[in-house]
Amino acid sequence: MAWLFLGLAISCEVLATSLLKSTEGFTRVWPTLTCLAGYAGAFYLLTLSLRQLQVGTAYAIWSGLGTVAIALIGAVFLNEPMTPAKALGMALVIAGVAVLNVGGAH
Repeated sequence: MAWLFLGLAISCEVLATSLLKSTEGFTRVWPTLTCLAGYAGAFYLLTLSLRQLQVGTAYAIWSGLGTVAIALIGAVFLNEPMTPAKALGMALVIAGVAVLNVGGAH
């Protein structure tokens, strides 16, 4: 169940971060409320996952996969360039999370 909570926490955080630009500095009500609710949900679900997961493992996965997801969303939906350097960086983030998990974080 902890992994489900962590996956949902990542999804909420990615949704909230994706909405940041549309809040226009927190001046638009509905994007702002949705953004803040997404962050609140993300932190709540992260705390639920920490009942069974180590904080280092959970946070590495949460921040790493969230970072990669936001970079991909930026490239696909926000017309941000996807350079070879960005792609390599994302691959390194994923590799780092994998090494952390395989290398004894459990």
